[in-house]
Amino acid sequence: MNPVLDLGWGDWLYLFTHFLTLSLLSVGGGITTAPDMHRFLVDQQGWITDPQYTSSIAIAQAAPGPNILFVALLGWHVGLNAGGLGWALFGVLVCMLGIIMPSTILVYVTSRWSHENRDLRAVRAFKMGMAPIVIALLIATGWILARAHGDPARDWPLWLVTALSALIVWRTRLHLLWLLGIGGVLGWFGLV
Repeated sequence: MNPVLDLGWGDWLYLFTHFLTLSLLSVGGGITTAPDMHRFLVDQQGWITDPQYTSSIAIAQAAPGPNILFVALLGWHVGLNAGGLGWALFGVLVCMLGIIMPSTILVYVTSRWSHENRDLRAVRAFKMGMAPIVIALLIATGWILARAHGDPARDWPLWLVTALSALIVWRTRLHLLWLLGIGGVLGWFGLV
């Protein structure tokens, strides 16, 4: 059952400023901040449910277009839980502006500067140093999403497919869409 929320303007401002902050931490894309979004929206505030959260990410990742669309769906769910369609659209606006504005401005300014100074040792070192951070944030996101499916002992086929997919992506050049398709077929037949 979805919660019925009584959100005031202060709550909406809090949501907006939290997403502004997350925007500046979204190195590697918005999906890297998904664990903190879960902590904030589900665990801390209780504004959306865990199924609403995981379905928002799943739908956005399956849909064509930028993967940041999951943030719009999170705002949609907060708004729906707060009072209906009008609030859902407002939730989309609050979350999307919050997550897009700061990072867009920062990326624009820094990319111009780093392009002009691309031969500096510090710029090259910064780019190389960011790779492990992005990988760790993606692993944390995967863990949050996988944790929603319960006990690894009971759901071992799902965990096995997840581990094999990660290994294949890491060690081969097989396109990720093939793995998504195989996972969809396995799910369709009820194997995972």
